[in-house]
Amino acid sequence: MNLFTRAASLRRPAPPAASPSSAHAPAFSPTAGPADPSLASLTGEWMIDPAHSRIGFSVRHAMVTTVRGAFTEYRSRLFFDGRDPARSQAEIVLSTASVDTGVEQRDAHLVGRDFLDARTYPSMKFRSTAVEVDGNDVYRMTGDLTIKAATRPVVLELTYIGQVTDPFGYDRVGFDGTTTINRSEWGLTYNAKLAEGGAMVSEKVRLQFDIAAIRTAPTG
Repeated sequence: MNLFTRAASLRRPAPPAASPSSAHAPAFSPTAGPADPSLASLTGEWMIDPAHSRIGFSVRHAMVTTVRGAFTEYRSRLFFDGRDPARSQAEIVLSTASVDTGVEQRDAHLVGRDFLDARTYPSMKFRSTAVEVDGNDVYRMTGDLTIKAATRPVVLELTYIGQVTDPFGYDRVGFDGTTTINRSEWGLTYNAKLAEGGAMVSEKVRLQFDIAAIRTAPTG
């Protein structure tokens, strides 16, 4: 499986292989329920299309507003098995210095030592460990999330949006995924107290994966 960067050039798709390589077999026991037979044709390797994807977060600020941001630089590798979703895998490595909330001063604070400490920890990573079918077009992807020096399990709720062939001949699929974490469990403990009580920044952070992926040509 190749590691595809955010800036990787697109290639016109080739017909999917009849079956996935044994190299894709995950190190966990399949626990998924029955898959939609129509998804079998989607089996193969995919790359995230950065122009139509967003890997972001939202967090309550000052208890009354919500701040939203995204990571604009990342690399990923994806394998989807439509016949047996339990064999599907995903890995996304994000540059912590690429955080963008639309406010330069706030971004500088987030990449500093109070939060992500991007100089010491230039990346954060999600790597899947298991996938289960949780309903029609709904999946639960369990994986390890690494932020700073901490690695802890999280569960993504994934929704399959659909598949199309675009006017340029590329196969595209869409997935939306969300999970909520307690940031202090990953060492993101900085906070300030409000005069009225409560914290300036919520401990709960919602991570959002709005993914448009393009099938990649198989490597020789």
